[in-house]
Amino acid sequence: MIFLFASLAISIGLQMVLPFPYGLGAALAIFIAFPLILRRRYMNRMRGYGGSDSGTGGGGFFGMGSQGGSGGVRYVCLVCNNKHKGGSCPRCGSKMQRADF
Repeated sequence: MIFLFASLAISIGLQMVLPFPYGLGAALAIFIAFPLILRRRYMNRMRGYGGSDSGTGGGGFFGMGSQGGSGGVRYVCLVCNNKHKGGSCPRCGSKMQRADF
């Protein structure tokens, strides 16, 4: 909330200093660019959450990147316990499966 009020104060100040169309354009640019910059900064913090020396990539949703290039969700067949990438099981043809992150 502090960042939003700060950007509001800066944009109002720019509108008072700059003439009409330029001040409005600068205020809109601040309101669009500022949240994008904050989001990028927080996402970079999340990406490096696991530590740079571990090499796993750390944070993200459900530990994404922690398996080192496995390429998404893998499934485990509930009948024969075979790990595969989707659809029906290539070993037994069963469609009963669970997701393995």
